Amino acid sequence: MRIVADTSRCVGAGQCVLTDPATFDQNDDDGTVLILRERPEDEQTSQLLREAVHVCPSRALSIVD
Repeated sequence: MRIVADTSRCVGAGQCVLTDPATFDQNDDDGTVLILRERPEDEQTSQLLREAVHVCPSRALSIVD
């Protein structure tokens, strides 16, 4: 599994960063999502990625198997 971000949909709410700051950050210029690591290292990280997808208000994040 890996996480994918559609930055054109991102509104910069930062919910992903709050959910998993080791995986997500925000662009300093416009606040859009930056992915720091595409693939989870363990089950706990996988759960955090799923939660980040779930809480994203613009649905800019998705998981690809």
